[in-house]
Amino acid sequence: MQNRPLLRTFASMNVKQSIDLYLDYARNQRRMSPFTVKAYETDLLRFLGFLNALDITDVEQISPREPRQFQAICMQDGLAPRSILRMLSSLRGWNKFLLRSELLHTDFMARTTAPHTPKNQPVSFRREEAEHIYDLATFPDTFAGHRNRLLLRMLYETGIRRSEAASILTSSIDVGARTLRIVGKRNKERIIPLQQELLNAINSYLVIRQTISSDDPHLFLSEKGKPISPQQIYTIVRTCMTPLSNADHVSPHVFRHTFASLILNQGGNIDAIKELLGHSSLNATEIYTHVSQQHLLQSYKQAHPRANTKKQS
Repeated sequence: MQNRPLLRTFASMNVKQSIDLYLDYARNQRRMSPFTVKAYETDLLRFLGFLNALDITDVEQISPREPRQFQAICMQDGLAPRSILRMLSSLRGWNKFLLRSELLHTDFMARTTAPHTPKNQPVSFRREEAEHIYDLATFPDTFAGHRNRLLLRMLYETGIRRSEAASILTSSIDVGARTLRIVGKRNKERIIPLQQELLNAINSYLVIRQTISSDDPHLFLSEKGKPISPQQIYTIVRTCMTPLSNADHVSPHVFRHTFASLILNQGGNIDAIKELLGHSSLNATEIYTHVSQQHLLQSYKQAHPRANTKKQS
């Protein structure tokens, strides 16, 4: 198997040691994002604490009973179904790793079923809310103000993730081709077209960026010339957009949802949206088709003269 980790077979394997091996595999061989690896680590260490209370220290001691008991305890503790679903996904990934590595001979996740989780519709900014980022008065006339304005425009007009925005290099922008090269999850590269107006804004920012004494190649820098982090991008979006929006949730990912929904509502092809967002399959993109159908239904009810007329008997 191509992705099989090159590990020798152990007669027995300590649970904590096996978790460390799996996280190292996810980080260095699968090249998963630091956020994903951290989530796996949190989930697996929580399960480790549960096993320690049962005096289970070896992976071969884990039976299908323990994950089901652990799931029941999490549900009793009031953990949200989506959090439990993510936790079970972490356990399954670890379990498969151990089986492929021949560190385990029992599929202890075989009888564990995931809880039912209702699909929440993605939260989006209303168009008039998002358009406030084009108002010069929204941002102070400082380096940070110009950077934040461009950052929000990039999120809104390209649908990129905050981690992708943080990793953009000035060399990633091809002015002649009017494109942006993005390296997304698992080092998957994609090319996103840029409107000329956005390119003009990028060029204006680059002039202001020269006032920061830095040789760093990243596009978005702090006042000290260091690349801003994904967490800083989250804070910037929260700070800038909370006063402008009535959305239930404000985050960089809401811009991503807004980008996809607006394109689909304007007749965009779902396969093209999938490529622009960098989704590995259509399953992650298809949620926007439901949002688009809701938008069309709402528009119909508002515009059609017979939409709200009661059916004649």
